[in-house]
Amino acid sequence: MEQYQSLFYGLSFLVAAIAFAYAAYLYFWVKRQPITNGKIIEVAGLIKEGAKTFMRREYKILAIFASVVAVLILLFLPSPIWNGDFIDNISMALAYIAGTVLSAIAGKIGIMVASLSNGRSAEAAQKGIKPAFLIGFRGGAVMGLIVVGCSLFGVAAVLWIVGDASILLGFSFGASSLALFAKAGGGIFTKTADVSADLTGKVELGIPEDDPRNPAVIADNVGDNVGDVAGMGADLFDSNVAAMASAIVIAQSLSGTGYNNLSMVFCYSVLGLLSSIIGIATARIGKNGNPTRALNSSTYVTTAIYMILTAVATAFIPGFSWRIWGAATVGLLVGVIIGITTDYFTDDSKPIVKKVAHASQTGPAFTILSGVSYGFISALPAMVGIAISALAAYKICEPMGDGYAVFGISMAAVGMLSIVGMIISNDAYGPIVDNARGLAEMGDLGEDTIRIADELDSAGNTVKAVTKGFSISAAGLTVISLLGAFMSEVNTALAEAGKELITGFDIMDPTVFFGVLIGAVIPAVFSAMLILGVDKNAQRMVAEIHRQFNSIKGLREGTAKPEYDKCIDIATTGALRELIPAGLMTILVTILVGVIGGAKAVGGFLLGNIVSGLLLALFMSNAGGLWDNSKKYVEAGNEGGKGSKAHKAAVIGDTVGDPFKDTAGPSINTQITVVSLVASLLSGVFAMISIF
Repeated sequence: MEQYQSLFYGLSFLVAAIAFAYAAYLYFWVKRQPITNGKIIEVAGLIKEGAKTFMRREYKILAIFASVVAVLILLFLPSPIWNGDFIDNISMALAYIAGTVLSAIAGKIGIMVASLSNGRSAEAAQKGIKPAFLIGFRGGAVMGLIVVGCSLFGVAAVLWIVGDASILLGFSFGASSLALFAKAGGGIFTKTADVSADLTGKVELGIPEDDPRNPAVIADNVGDNVGDVAGMGADLFDSNVAAMASAIVIAQSLSGTGYNNLSMVFCYSVLGLLSSIIGIATARIGKNGNPTRALNSSTYVTTAIYMILTAVATAFIPGFSWRIWGAATVGLLVGVIIGITTDYFTDDSKPIVKKVAHASQTGPAFTILSGVSYGFISALPAMVGIAISALAAYKICEPMGDGYAVFGISMAAVGMLSIVGMIISNDAYGPIVDNARGLAEMGDLGEDTIRIADELDSAGNTVKAVTKGFSISAAGLTVISLLGAFMSEVNTALAEAGKELITGFDIMDPTVFFGVLIGAVIPAVFSAMLILGVDKNAQRMVAEIHRQFNSIKGLREGTAKPEYDKCIDIATTGALRELIPAGLMTILVTILVGVIGGAKAVGGFLLGNIVSGLLLALFMSNAGGLWDNSKKYVEAGNEGGKGSKAHKAAVIGDTVGDPFKDTAGPSINTQITVVSLVASLLSGVFAMISIF
């Protein structure tokens, strides 16, 4: 079966190259679209420069962090370098660096194409919804293709060069650690600006959302790029790599069983990217079409293509198992169902958003209470879906023999993330059209153009909520399989030391329960640190906005320009200050739990962290999307429209939801992946030591 393995290495490189080539074609297609409005060109340039400045300063800090971690890996992992086995240490350190670099490249390219697309989409909205949608979607598709192409290429290259699946954990940790800090930093930046702009503009001054008189408005648009494009791109790059890495680690441990396990992982991943390329190429919207429906339809088409291609491959390639196909298909279908349920709770054409908007007529307290309640309820379908997909995959593959049940769960995660190229395309579309809406207003393109941009933006908010639910759910399946990989790595170390193996993590064991309790509280503390970062930073920016309105003559009347750079600098400085502590806390606590309680405590820690993290991530992401679209529903003229009591209450709900959905919520799924990878990398250490 080695000939198939070599074949799929080659196919991975080939399809990744096709994805890169198609992304380049879309990039230059977007670049050819006209942009002539002088005001839009000026503001788009400010957004681009602000994003570049933040990313440059952020990456400098992350480069220092990554360098320190790479040195520690070189010295201690997989084993202390002075033991003589230094080749593996060098390979692990290089794999870690490769993971961080590819993740950073994907984010950088996403920023570049988003900055290119937003102004062009705004001008195209003058001609109708179809051309504006196509520019926004194709701009987002560049990000989707680059992220998945980089992840497939990187995983295949590392395994092809090194041949040891455990080294992939270093590559995955590199992607995850950079994603954790990039998402946290970008999320703090974007929500600092968004909250400040909304509170001072809409609530205090009664001016429109993207009024150029507001000093925070450019920082808000910059934040859409650094948080929702670069941050989410790094996040989904991390999720895709982690899913593949966990499946490959388990597949390699099952070698010699008669099944072509490793080739199946690569085959299904290759076909997923190919399906996304086809789905992106065939995405269309009518002249008066619904952008939400168009985005969802392209996702369904991609899903169907993937299921057909993988079924054909399973039928004709020797050693491929229909049970594994069943596990991957269950993961994919559950992912789509989770997306549909998320859409129900966050789409402004559905009843839940309308109920929260109606509650806003009686004041912000009821906006918050109803949003929190529906946000918690919205977590139920996704949590049940994750549980069902994990259980179904386990049961489908259990008859294949020892180890295959956990492999089935890992393949369910691969299946759920198989169409991630399309998912990222939809997600990156959101901030592009959000910026386009602001540019349409600042460029004085007229109410009809702004109305079209609002419709595109509303669809972007809905699909962003759907993609967040999708990525969080996929992370849930991935970390369940990483938990299995952790136990496997621990047992390997215990067997080498002649100690008793671990058969599971019994929560009645006080050591395991100790870990469960600590693990369960970490996502809450992590979220609090990020939201407090937004809170402190937003207070500084609000004070700066007040200063400018009080001291710059003519600013209120629109005859003087605000000092946009001051707000951008506040958002940048505050985000970078809060960037490291929250992420570093989660890593250090994981290590501390392992030192205190050993492998069993870490197993419990991961259990608590997974369950608590998934619940909080789903709740915050969905509640935030719900509040955001409730505000937009009111702004569309419902429940009193702009300037009404309901509007001011809905804006307050949205400002609470902003750090929920764009800072803490989507960062938690990266956090649980990071601690799972830290546990797996240090499994040999945790197996040998514990205070109790």
